[in-house]
Amino acid sequence: MAEKRPEPIVAVGTIALDTVITPWGKAENVLGGSGMYFAVAASILAPVNLVGVVGGDFDHWEELNRPNLDLEGVATLPGKTFRWGGKYRENVNLRETLYTELGVTENYDLQVPESYRGCGMVCLANIDPPTQLKLLDSMRNPKFVVADTMNLWIKSDRENLLEVAGRCDVLILNDEEARQLTGKLNLVEALEEIQGLGSRTVVVKKGDHGAIAALGSELFAIPAYPLKKVVDPTGAGDSFVGGFAGYIQRAGSRSHAAMRTAVVYGSAMASFCCEDFSIRRIKDLSLAELEARVEFFRKLVHFD
Repeated sequence: MAEKRPEPIVAVGTIALDTVITPWGKAENVLGGSGMYFAVAASILAPVNLVGVVGGDFDHWEELNRPNLDLEGVATLPGKTFRWGGKYRENVNLRETLYTELGVTENYDLQVPESYRGCGMVCLANIDPPTQLKLLDSMRNPKFVVADTMNLWIKSDRENLLEVAGRCDVLILNDEEARQLTGKLNLVEALEEIQGLGSRTVVVKKGDHGAIAALGSELFAIPAYPLKKVVDPTGAGDSFVGGFAGYIQRAGSRSHAAMRTAVVYGSAMASFCCEDFSIRRIKDLSLAELEARVEFFRKLVHFD
């Protein structure tokens, strides 16, 4: 019997043109943005209906011609696509932002196609909280909501961010952001406090130190995949969210066991993302390659 096709995930996030410099080279005007990384990563596992905006200068449509990626919700407006430039040092945890140009995202009024509004799973990739809330409000009956955020919104729009946290089933953020949001240095204490905001499942990404998740009263933690070379870590966190949400939708389960496995899929996806610039590694990634790396994780953490 053929495997049942998962229902689509409706996602919102930024679509950007990035210029990235790392010790391994430079990539100019390549695809980036939280929505882009999420959509490409998640589409390996489940269909994705992407909501976002690009400018008239966007010319990467051919790269996005993927069987599991629907772009009806991506608007094209006069003006420039969101652009970001960054430079990484030998220690890729140290990053310098060279420029940020908001372009058409600055005054974009999000519109969700009618064909998307009945979908049950929603992912709010890293974008400003009012836009995340507008997508949620546009959906008829969202049954499962995954949200990502960043330090900028914790600092500049805490009120709306807290509303997002209260309306999602899973909140994903990194360790710095978890401490910033709660004022707690201890991550276990931070996880408990974030759960009190509304989401009973909280996942904290720790970069090259792995990830830890609070699943109700349970904790689950895994190390990072041991990469020999990190070419470009841009988008790794967004790819993590894509792998996590994509697996949940593909599995068709919201159990704690499924959530634990989803964390592993997210970590595996993020590791692939770091192996090349932009979406180059994950856009051609096969499901078999992804599952082989998940199996590596299984052996990595096995003990008697």
